[in-house]
Amino acid sequence: MSELFPRKQVIGFVFSLVLTAVALAVYFFDMSFAVGMTILLVTAFVQAAVQLVVFMHAGETGDKKSIYINIYYAVAIALVTIFGTLLIMVWDM
Repeated sequence: MSELFPRKQVIGFVFSLVLTAVALAVYFFDMSFAVGMTILLVTAFVQAAVQLVVFMHAGETGDKKSIYINIYYAVAIALVTIFGTLLIMVWDM
């Protein structure tokens, strides 16, 4: 019966709840901007990784190398888009 229990999904869900509570703690505790943003960015990226691996089953196929290459490519395109927009609109370059 224990093989039917979705242990990995439950642990991922609890970990996501803990990360959400940590992100909420930034709001409720009076933290400086730098500390708050650092905590929020770290928890956001960790939670995105948990969602990809646990709930979207990113590493459970035989072709997981191409899946991770696509994820890295998407992150690279997103970062280029974000920093390019900041470069043009905010930093006036």
